[in-house]
This record gives sequence, C-alpha cells and structure tokens, in this order.
Amino acid sequence: MARENGSHSNFRVMALGIVLATGLSSLTPGVASAAEDDRSGWRAAAGSVAITPDGPIWMGGYAARDEPSDGKVHDLFAKVLVVEDAAGTRLAIVTADLLGVTPELRNGIEAIVARHGVPAESLLVNASHTHCGPELRDERILRYGIGADHASAARQYVRETATKIGELVVETLDRLEPARLVYSYARAGFAMNRRLPTDDGFRNSPNPDGPVDHRVPVLQVRGDEGLRAVLFGYACHATTLSFQQLSGDYPGFAQAYIEEAHPGTVAMFLNGCSGDQNPYPRRTLDLARQHGRALANAVETALETRQTREIEGPLRVAYEPVTLRFAEPPSRTEVEAEAKSDNRYARFHAEALLAQLDQLGEIPRESSVFPIQVAQFGDTMTLVAICGEVVVDYSLRLQKLLAEDEQVVWVAGYSNHVFGYLPSGRLVREGGYEGGGAMRYTTFPGPFDESVEERVVEKVLQLTERVRRPE
Repeated sequence: MARENGSHSNFRVMALGIVLATGLSSLTPGVASAAEDDRSGWRAAAGSVAITPDGPIWMGGYAARDEPSDGKVHDLFAKVLVVEDAAGTRLAIVTADLLGVTPELRNGIEAIVARHGVPAESLLVNASHTHCGPELRDERILRYGIGADHASAARQYVRETATKIGELVVETLDRLEPARLVYSYARAGFAMNRRLPTDDGFRNSPNPDGPVDHRVPVLQVRGDEGLRAVLFGYACHATTLSFQQLSGDYPGFAQAYIEEAHPGTVAMFLNGCSGDQNPYPRRTLDLARQHGRALANAVETALETRQTREIEGPLRVAYEPVTLRFAEPPSRTEVEAEAKSDNRYARFHAEALLAQLDQLGEIPRESSVFPIQVAQFGDTMTLVAICGEVVVDYSLRLQKLLAEDEQVVWVAGYSNHVFGYLPSGRLVREGGYEGGGAMRYTTFPGPFDESVEERVVEKVLQLTERVRRPE
C-alpha cells in the first residue's frame, strides 16, 4: 500500500503507470489448474491504473464542502477485470475509487473499448462511492456557483480518467489467458442501516433494527500462476471519512490489504446496494483502516473456505435503460416560491426546474436515463448491476427472486450511472433523505413515485430471463 500522507511527488510515477496482474500466489491445495480443468473455456486478465488527480481538485460527496482537496492519504485507482467465454463473449468489469459514474465518464470509456470488441452491454462500470474523491459533475459545480475553474478541472479529469480506463481495458484484452472462475462468500459486520425512525421522521443515524446485507461475495480468478484477481463486494456507503484529503476510504484500504497479502493479484471492490447503509463507527482515519481490514479479513475467509462454486460458461450479457416515473411535479408557482428559499440548495434545485419549464414548457414526469445490466455465467451465477445509490431492499429482494436452481445471485449498485438515490417503494412511502429528500441535489423534479421499485425489478427480471433462456 502506498505510504500514507506522503508528498504528492512520491506518487506521481504510480499515476502514470499501469500495474499489471502477474498473479504470484500459489494455488489452493487440491484445486486443478486452469489448463487441467478447462470445462468453461474462460480466459481472463486484470489490471490497475492510478487515477489520482495531479493537484488540488474539488471533491464530491458532501455538499457542505467549501474548498478543494488538500493532499491525499493514498492513491485512487481504477481496476479492470475482463472475462471471455469459449465463444468469445466478453465482460469488462471496471471498478474505481470514485464517488460515482457519470454519463460522460462511461461514454468516454465505451467509445474506446467499443473499437476493440467490447460492446456497450459488455461494459460494467462501478464506483466505490468514496466521499473523498473528485467531484465529476462539472454542471453541478457551475450550478452551485463554486467556480468555472473548478468545473473546467472536473471536465478535464473526467476526460483523462475515461481515457486511462479505456486504454487499460484495451491493454487487458491483449493479456487474456485461460482461467478458472470460483465463487465463495463470507460476511462483514460493520455496515448498519442508517435510517432511524423518530417522531420527526427518519434521521441519518445508526438503526440496529433496520435491514442490512452483510454478505461479502467473492469471485476468484485463478490461472496456472495462482490467484490472478479477486472481485469482492459489500453493501456499505464509503463514508467513514469526511476530510479534505483524497482517499479510497475503507474500500481503498481493503483492496490494498488484499493486494499486500497476495502479491501480483488485482483486488477489486464492487459496491453493493448500500444507499441506506453506513459504516459504524466512523469519521477517523483509523476507523477507515479498521473497516478496510475487517472487509479484507472477510475476503481472506472466503478465499479459505471449502464452500465454493465453480463458475461455468457460457457468458450472456444484457444492458437496457428502465423508464422511471416521478411523483407529481411542483407547479411553477411552487417552484418560484422555492427559488426564494433561505436554503441555497433548495434555490439551486428550483432554478434548475425553472430552466426546464422555460425550455420545455413543462417539468418531465418520466425519464429513461437509468441503465440496468445483467450478466449470466452459465447456470451458476447471475450478476445484476443497477444504477444509482441503490438501497438494500433491492439486493435482499432480488437474491430471493432470482435464486433459481441454486444459482449464485450477486447484486451491485452504483453502476454505469450514479445520478442520486434509487429508493425502494417502501422508502418512497416512508420519505426521508434516501426516500426523496436527496433529490434536491439533482435536477430531477422530486421524488420517484411508488412504482420505482416494481419498474426496476421488472426490468431486471426481463433481462435475466433473456440471458438465462436465450432464444
């Protein structure tokens, strides 16, 4: 792991190079090599590239920030795992130490990889949601009056990062080699539901009785040389830290600990349905390390367990947007009143809606900017990637709905477009921050209506049916 709080120049070399996965660790005793057991015909490779900004940059995650970054705890990374089945169908999984995935970032990556045999449906981009990373949304910076110079820096960072990631995917394609994919899982307990019911509504506070998903799914990618890559997930916000230093938070530490224990292995964090989950306790660097260690220990446990599943092919992928509907939008009179609010974020939101009214004559009631993705691995694993800050209800429900013939079901949030919160129907009815209040920080008119969960689940089921039972 990079030395903490070191000078910026010490890490610049890391930001320029690509860390290749050579996989030096030994095979698990009694496990056949990729060459000896090639039933699935998989080929796979992984790689990593530093995406740390060159200097101070405006940070995302907390609206109250009033200054750019001031140094870093460790480098930020983007990582790539490419798997290919015997028929040549590919899936490129990108994970990044970023707050989210914007359309500009994904489109930039997609444009590069599409020229090299990776179509849109075969590209999955997931953000760890660290709140100590760059703000990627230049329009948000402008809308909040932070400054055109910071907006320009954000645009440039997104372009450069998309290029780095796209080039890493292409480079990784050139290193595909026979591999075995093995699934196992363990558990970690530091995530807790953060929606505490009170007489005044829901507070952002630990709720030990709220729903959680403590499963830590792990996909081992093994070659003849040993453990080549480890893809692991967890449903928990990356909000241990809130200071002005760049950091991957607990997911960054977890990945570093795993790679330190397995030299040559690429460790990748795939964020789960963590929209209403926080790490507790939090707010210190030591706690971020502790949570990272707890998650890394869970991954190590999953690597040791004998309860594993061999993941077989073929690979089938599907990617489509779902149309979501908003609650009844406010009238122009209501929006104009909000534009006079003492709360500046209410004013910013109202100004965005007034612009829509002026340009379109109405506030749109529906939108189709919400991508859903499903990857099916033979008859053994279904990987679902959902856009937005997905709350845990989706993971718990879909694991049950899709558990057909004992297939592994892995549900990730924060994928392909992180626009804001994706609440369940229950949270929409309950209200609160995740249920609709956070829409104030977007340009959407307000909360989704109660159909949001059923629309998302229906689209997931449609795509799953398509990839599980192709015509």
